[in-house]
Amino acid sequence: MGEESPRPASTPTGAVFLSYASQDAEAAQKICDALRTADIEVWFDKSELRGGDAWDRQIRQQIHECRLFMPVVSANTEARVEGYFRREWKLAVDRTHDLSERIAFLVPIVIDSTSEAKADVPDAFRHVQWTRLPNGETPRSFTARILGLLRASGAAASTVGSAQTGTTTTSVVLPAATAKLTQRSGRAVMALVGVVAVVLLYVFIDRIWLSNHQSAERPAAAVAPPPTPSTAAIPEKSVAVLPFVNISDDKNNEYFSDGLSEELIDMLAKIPDLRVPARTSSFFFKGKQTTILEIAKALGVAHVLEGSVRKSGNTIRITAQLVRVDNGYHLWSETYDRQLDDIFKIQDEIASAVVKALKVSLLEGETARATPTTNTEAYTLYLQAQSIYNNALQSADVQRAIEHLQRALNLDPKFARAWAALAAYRVFDYGFYTAGNYQQVVADARYAAEQAVKLDPQLPEAHLALSDVYGLEWNWNAAEAEIKQALALDPGNADAFGYAVGIELCQSRFDEALQLAKKAIVLDPLSASNYGAFSGLGGAYLGSGRLVEAEAAYRQVLDLAPTMSQGHFLLGWVLLARHEPTAALAEMEQETDERYRDIGRALALDALGRRSEADRALAVAEAKYAGVVEYPIAALYANRNELDRAFVSLGRAYEVHDGWMIWFPWDPLLKNLRGDPRYAAFLRKMNLPE
Repeated sequence: MGEESPRPASTPTGAVFLSYASQDAEAAQKICDALRTADIEVWFDKSELRGGDAWDRQIRQQIHECRLFMPVVSANTEARVEGYFRREWKLAVDRTHDLSERIAFLVPIVIDSTSEAKADVPDAFRHVQWTRLPNGETPRSFTARILGLLRASGAAASTVGSAQTGTTTTSVVLPAATAKLTQRSGRAVMALVGVVAVVLLYVFIDRIWLSNHQSAERPAAAVAPPPTPSTAAIPEKSVAVLPFVNISDDKNNEYFSDGLSEELIDMLAKIPDLRVPARTSSFFFKGKQTTILEIAKALGVAHVLEGSVRKSGNTIRITAQLVRVDNGYHLWSETYDRQLDDIFKIQDEIASAVVKALKVSLLEGETARATPTTNTEAYTLYLQAQSIYNNALQSADVQRAIEHLQRALNLDPKFARAWAALAAYRVFDYGFYTAGNYQQVVADARYAAEQAVKLDPQLPEAHLALSDVYGLEWNWNAAEAEIKQALALDPGNADAFGYAVGIELCQSRFDEALQLAKKAIVLDPLSASNYGAFSGLGGAYLGSGRLVEAEAAYRQVLDLAPTMSQGHFLLGWVLLARHEPTAALAEMEQETDERYRDIGRALALDALGRRSEADRALAVAEAKYAGVVEYPIAALYANRNELDRAFVSLGRAYEVHDGWMIWFPWDPLLKNLRGDPRYAAFLRKMNLPE
């Protein structure tokens, strides 16, 4: 692959092994140069001489002892079913034994438009987050993350001879004896450090990232995090409910097996003294080739409940088993052959059997549960609505879920949970997609939420739905009261803590927001969708000026949900606040939501001083998405110091109660507006402290 021959065995092992097809040498060289500029030792073998025992031994040694393995994926690797890079890939995969090691070691890089989903790569590559570096162009933010990852896990800086020039450089290397990361070294999903078991981002931020990346804006104070699965004993009374497998002839019945799993999570989570990860985290591994042991480590539980569902017409067969993870021993298993009308009874029986098998002490004996509905068809429609909503990619999907709920409520108007879901879905559709008329959405959502509370005052979801409505109206006190009521009914509700983060953020109470976000993460460690988890954590750090931590938080969001709408946009926003417009532009161009990709490009281009290009991108955003991206448009004008135009756009965002407006009191990109009297007037109109 070029001129550079393998180094002598005496040369210290490279921290990074770069593996690529010969046709991609130019792009790989750019990546290598960028990493070396950051004083990162790179094994970049450019020799065309392949084969032979000497080469084989050298490559095996380097892959065995390197810190990170970076396979470069492209159309060229797709076209070649054989090649030395594929032997390197196999050696790298063979070095890892489980998911945690793969995540800590493999950093795939795509340099063109090759699809991650369809790429011809080892399965192990699919278990980790990928990075796109078009044509090998490598932003400083990427090299900084790699450097932080290497340093954070204990690599020492050494003075070594540069294999390329023979000059002396300071490079990050690691002795062979400590080449593998241990489970105490943190979390690494490409940019972060360690193992999946430590998915709590704040542990990484407080213990590792900050020790090597103090914010230039202000020194960050260390925060002692609570025990995590890797640093404290896993509680004996803990269980993760994995998605039950649909083995029905009709594969469309998956909504039913997923719904059963969610119901069991909800029931078991209400048991005192029993730790149960939230639905998002339990479902995180669905469809992935991951062992039960790996899942249990990631979620910090001692047991898992798994099973299967076969549904045919009104007949169902449910098989469930409770497994102790450390020894694989089955504590309990059962098979149920029933009619669909008995579904709630079956759920109760399974939950009760699990509790007994775990010997969990109930404070008041067996907890009674009200049947959500007596209408089987209404319940089926409700489960279908949940499935559609959980997988929604656009407003039309949410509307379809709403239609299912409306049909369910026509069959059973007293179905409180369906009313609560209807309110929540309406608010989400409006807040996320700005779909519908604001006044009508609020009226419909309020009615649905109030119906849910009226029908079942003990239903936490009903109070959270009503809080949703109050939040959309910017009635912060009422929203907070409903959240507190939900938490009183369900102290382990991760969503409730997430909602609470939003209330604290808009009030500029960042310390409180951080603490609530951390609680949400403990309860739902693998959720990127829970606002109060990683995205809320990022907002809290951003608002308090801790931009390094904010960047890490939003990178974690992308680790968990690479295609999440606005994920790259949020990261780009932080990079703009850090005055890194080149890196921001790279993120904005990867945004999956075209609305925010267009306005994000305009923001980054403007920050780069490419005014004419920014104006063209801004014109597109204003023409296509008027009333939707007004807040980012206002930020662009604010940074140009065109305050009148900025306040016009903010006025439009205010009229539609844009969810972005909760950032208004503290957003660093709006700092030029602070001294204008119109700024204080907006705060008053939004019921926020001046």
